[in-house]
Amino acid sequence: MFSSLPFAYMFFVIMGLGSLFSISSLHWFGIWVGLEINLIGFLPVLIYEKSMSETESAVKYFVVQAMGSSLLMFGSLSLYHLSFTWESVSLDGIWSSLWFMVISAGLFMKLGLFPFHFWLPSVMAGLPWFSCLLLATWQKLAPLFLIASLVDCGMIIVMVTIFCLCCVGSSVVGGLGGLNQTQMRGLIAYSSIGHLGWMTFGMLHGEWVMKVYFFVYVFITFCMFVSFWFYDSECMKEMNTLTNSRVMKWNLSLVLLSLGGLPPLLGFIPKLIVIAKGISGPTGNFVFFLILGSLISLSYYLGLVFSLVLDEKKMNKFFITKQLSDTNIFLNFLLIMNLFGGLLIIMVNFLGSL
Repeated sequence: MFSSLPFAYMFFVIMGLGSLFSISSLHWFGIWVGLEINLIGFLPVLIYEKSMSETESAVKYFVVQAMGSSLLMFGSLSLYHLSFTWESVSLDGIWSSLWFMVISAGLFMKLGLFPFHFWLPSVMAGLPWFSCLLLATWQKLAPLFLIASLVDCGMIIVMVTIFCLCCVGSSVVGGLGGLNQTQMRGLIAYSSIGHLGWMTFGMLHGEWVMKVYFFVYVFITFCMFVSFWFYDSECMKEMNTLTNSRVMKWNLSLVLLSLGGLPPLLGFIPKLIVIAKGISGPTGNFVFFLILGSLISLSYYLGLVFSLVLDEKKMNKFFITKQLSDTNIFLNFLLIMNLFGGLLIIMVNFLGSL
């Protein structure tokens, strides 16, 4: 896969170490350095096939990340001017709260959260599947945990309201934006924007809620991309020509419904946790709009699943159905986990409450 990319594994190591260095740093300057190291390692991965669409997406990604880094540095330098320390954020005044929001805006832009979501669909539309997987999973790790560290510093009610509005906007935009998509990459991008709203909203009610949601999302997204790889996914660019395999249709249907959060699949469990935590606090009014955006997202997932399943008889007249083989054991294990993972967690929680 990476024969055209020299020193591929070195770039992966640089990308991973940059994220870990940023998360473990105690200084804002170290956080910025770690994010830039991660960017240096990720950009060569974006253009390993050397196509025009990859180059365009890489340039867009670089410009947006540079803007996010500039906001991060501007806010951190301004806080340093107030407190003469890089180590903490003290929200004891109007100016410190303002620079706190500037830092948050920089991290939102790097993450692709509303209202800085505009770049994610266009960037992901020109990338290969492996780069899309990294952009949807690993590249969200450092900004999410850095935002969680900012939330732990304490926020006034105005900041909490702004954060909740950004979360609601991400969920609604993620739902509405995916309605008119004909490409799987664009649909995945808007789905990622919607899930980011849920993660950030859960973060306001506990870091462990965000971690549970994030790792379940990563697992489901990994299952979806593994499905694409196992079935020659580079040919599947349009949703109406996704696949000619009966097994592939049912596997993709299961993963898409789990990603949409249909109960009782695995993707429903973290959303249930976020809803339970959200309605018990003062931000319960925003939960309705989060659910509304999620239902819109689930509607186009259901439409895609119906088009896959109901068109099966027509497709089988022209194509030979692929059968299960020994090479699909790992894939089908992941898909079964999506089906029974939610039921398993519900049963464990129920038995634990007895």
